[in-house]
Amino acid sequence: METYTDVLLVTANVGSLFDNVSKLVGVTLKQLHTTIHSYKPQFIALHFQEVGGKDYMANMGHAEDFFWSIESSKEMKDYDRVSIYVDNQFQAENSFTALGSMYFIHKTLENIQQYDFNVKDFKAKEKFPKNFWPDVSMYKGFMRTRWIIHNQGLDLVNVHLFHDASNLIACNSSPSVYSANRKNALRYVINRISDNRFTALPFFLFGDFNFRLDALSLVQHLSTSAEIQTVTKDSSNEVARIICEEKDNDHQVLLHIEEKLFAYVHQAVFREDNGRALLKYDKEVAAFYDVVREEEIQFPPSYPYSEENTKPTQYMNTRCPAWCDRILMSHAAQEFLHRRNDDDDKDLVYNTVGPNICMGDHKPVFLFFSLKTNNN
Repeated sequence: METYTDVLLVTANVGSLFDNVSKLVGVTLKQLHTTIHSYKPQFIALHFQEVGGKDYMANMGHAEDFFWSIESSKEMKDYDRVSIYVDNQFQAENSFTALGSMYFIHKTLENIQQYDFNVKDFKAKEKFPKNFWPDVSMYKGFMRTRWIIHNQGLDLVNVHLFHDASNLIACNSSPSVYSANRKNALRYVINRISDNRFTALPFFLFGDFNFRLDALSLVQHLSTSAEIQTVTKDSSNEVARIICEEKDNDHQVLLHIEEKLFAYVHQAVFREDNGRALLKYDKEVAAFYDVVREEEIQFPPSYPYSEENTKPTQYMNTRCPAWCDRILMSHAAQEFLHRRNDDDDKDLVYNTVGPNICMGDHKPVFLFFSLKTNNN
């Protein structure tokens, strides 16, 4: 007999939230609750990255308040079982990941269990090895939990991969050195959750993958009608900025790139039709199609949004907009996504939370679906 369980998976990089608690926490909680109310899932998984923000040593107290506010809110009163895992051990430099995961179980969901990795009878956390990234203080890694819902086992993995440190270096090659680092790290995660320490199960990987558009190809595309100038630093041949000027129209600057500047005059291209025309430059996940799948992306790039309340759909000119925040799944897990053949707009939804609300530099991304399992 088949059983259907409505599931909501959410990933949110909350780093900027903790850097501006008074302005962003309240609105973020409201948007999360609105999404939960809209879909009324029986099982909720919230994966957070950069818990505590950049100044995590000072902000961990705010992090505890944030998780408590979610757990104790009246909107969550019908979820009578909660599991919360927060890596707040920033003193442990070699293992600190700044990840946080919350799981809510509705009172109507009875047949569910969680596995304990430690006693093998389920949370396992790991920071990436130092050789993956030269900055050993970088808190990136993954956190894994294992669940059994109506006799079907699933791994839910919270992941945070490495970012692009310099827009200029990202433009040097295709793929970029940063893309190669992320590829190694993600392959490491997949290998770790599929090795023989535990029985391999269908899995969902969701977090901030920091996937970026292929910068070299994209810049060439955006500047087809422009002249490209490379400006070097006075004392060396190191590139300081890239300027793309129109050949006519008074040599208007179309694109200006520096280490932490990506200013494109026609920014609307990233929002029009949800940026669909630029998805062909979103290449990083394709290297993993042998083991993972993703639902069709029908939302604009999730990063880097303006943190000004009056500009909730505008991107900052710090990085090239990209679909950093994603929900991936193993081939086996995708088979459990129930797909109706009607026009139910709540059948299976892959979208952003609060698309028209300022929620920090990352828009949370969610996947709602019915988990199809067999009681036998």
